[in-house]
Amino acid sequence: MEKSLTFKEANITYYIYGSNKKDSLVLLHGFLENSSMWKTIIETLSNSHQIISIDLLGHGKTDCLGYIHTMEDMADVVFEVLKSESIIKTTFIGHSMGGYVALAFAEKYKEYIIGLCLLNSTSKADSEERKKVRNRAVLMAKTNYKPLVSMSISNLFSSETNSFFKEEIKLCKTEALKTSVQGYIACTEGMKLRKNREHVLTSFKGKKLLITGKKDPVINFQSILSETKKTNTPLEIVPNGHMSHIEDTEQVLKILINFLSL
Repeated sequence: MEKSLTFKEANITYYIYGSNKKDSLVLLHGFLENSSMWKTIIETLSNSHQIISIDLLGHGKTDCLGYIHTMEDMADVVFEVLKSESIIKTTFIGHSMGGYVALAFAEKYKEYIIGLCLLNSTSKADSEERKKVRNRAVLMAKTNYKPLVSMSISNLFSSETNSFFKEEIKLCKTEALKTSVQGYIACTEGMKLRKNREHVLTSFKGKKLLITGKKDPVINFQSILSETKKTNTPLEIVPNGHMSHIEDTEQVLKILINFLSL
């Protein structure tokens, strides 16, 4: 069911699946994605959970809020959705940027979150090199947006799977272009500004999990290994790239089902 609310004059679109309110699950998509990325996972998990999938600021059918969308801004959006749906305890699964938002939520509204899964994501802040890459992307977005989006999506898949998932990549590019230039820039600036939240992951009292692709071109594998030890977070490794929900669907589903049953 598609629903919406207004937050600071911005229309926020979200979707509700399943009816088991005792076990609710919030799905937060990544950058240049929207709620449609969770289709396969929703088909499986909505049998046992009520699922709330939110189009984050500037993505899907949700409006932009301004020229910088901080992770805290998006955490506030998520809180408004949960408040609207009278949800007071829930589990989060966040893909990439969605993981950054989930961590911001866990820091600001920790009493609402009982489980946290970061899928192809990290609690670390951007490195200086990563910030430079984002700065170059912002400049390109202003003048050459479609080629930038096309290249960005292709680069999320491992080199081994890029040719195998041609139709899926084409669909991902179509969905990505639903993100406006303003949405692209605002979220890029927000990700660049986000702070290190390893302390949030370390101190989190609920069940927690990191899922990473061994060949993820965005999230450094060795850095994730270090992060899991530092934050005392269980780690599941799947074989391929940044789009594990596509590249390693069956394995990711099994991992999530096991995580949710803990």
